[in-house]
Amino acid sequence: MTPPSPASTGAPRVDQVLATLGYGDAIGNEVLGIQRALRAAGYVSDIFVETADPRVEPLTRSYREMLTAVGEHDLLIHHFSIGSRASRSAYALPPRMLLVYHNITPPEYFIGVHKHLVRQCFNGRREITAYVDRCDLALGDSEYNRRELEALGFAPTGVLPVVPDFSHLDVEPDRALAGTFDDGWTNILFVGRVIPNKRFDLLIRTFHVYKTLFNPRSRLLLVGAHAGFERYLAQLYHLIGTLRTPDVHLIGHVSNEELTAYYDVSDLFLCASEHEGFCVPLVEAFYKGLPVLAYAATAVPATMDGAGVLYETQDPREVAALVHAVLDDEALYDRVVASQDAALARLERQDFAGTLLGFVDQVRRSPRKPMPPVAWDFWQQVRDAERLKALKRHRPSAFLALPPP
Repeated sequence: MTPPSPASTGAPRVDQVLATLGYGDAIGNEVLGIQRALRAAGYVSDIFVETADPRVEPLTRSYREMLTAVGEHDLLIHHFSIGSRASRSAYALPPRMLLVYHNITPPEYFIGVHKHLVRQCFNGRREITAYVDRCDLALGDSEYNRRELEALGFAPTGVLPVVPDFSHLDVEPDRALAGTFDDGWTNILFVGRVIPNKRFDLLIRTFHVYKTLFNPRSRLLLVGAHAGFERYLAQLYHLIGTLRTPDVHLIGHVSNEELTAYYDVSDLFLCASEHEGFCVPLVEAFYKGLPVLAYAATAVPATMDGAGVLYETQDPREVAALVHAVLDDEALYDRVVASQDAALARLERQDFAGTLLGFVDQVRRSPRKPMPPVAWDFWQQVRDAERLKALKRHRPSAFLALPPP
């Protein structure tokens, strides 16, 4: 349901804009959580996107509508994760801007795998530098991302913590498929999009060693969408065939009910990712009581917050030995899970809504940055074009009387 307009309520607008709103992903959940907090605080708040998953599209508006919906005295929260038309449109609009940076995967990970994403990530990492002089406050959703913003020249900066909503894991599990794996075997799980930076190849190699040397009654469950990455998926199947490793299951995209079931039937969560801005599945595993072993790269150590087991090697033999050590020692297993319970409690105690509203108030009260000349010139052109459209629509005779451009 579209909220009432500011004109009818007198409430200020704090809207959000992003390239795409996904279903069930970390950014999408955060965007919806921000909207709930803003509306509960009395703000009128819409979500403007270039594209959206059909399951959440009714909750959004087209980014083109920003041209007439937002005004100079409003605030726009801009979620930056990739270059897009929505991003470039937001740059040229007159409201104050609060930028939330979700990190951009380095494009070299996608070379030879996804040509379009190479270009998008390259352009996104180039485009974000233009916002140094455009936004009034830049926030990372992790300390790692905040430091990257600072290195790019953004000031002031801050951290808007990711406080995951676990309601999608509190549903009745669908065991139609996952239940076939609840058979007494050891199930090692990873959840994440099937993309190269998450190093599925290392997960497979580690599992190959673990199954061969330690536990033949084990399997690897890899849950995550792979649409658009069929070439990388084929490379992974080729690796599985070359190693002759059975019991590796690339599950694909699943529903929340199925995801819950996969967490329930698993014994350990293994992450080999080299590049993460936060990595929500790590704390999902905390929530579901799975011990987590994760490669200590980028934002992962901060997300783990002293819990679980961090490792710094990429040698599959060493990682497989760590997996065996945790699964073979009940006391160690329990200590790892207890450390994760404590970290999860610290995460859930964070006042997400209060922190968000504090940042919103900080931007609204601070002297606004002047718009960069290129953005102001573009906005003037857009505004004049909209005036001409309105004139043509409502006063055709007056429009025809205008001198030609």
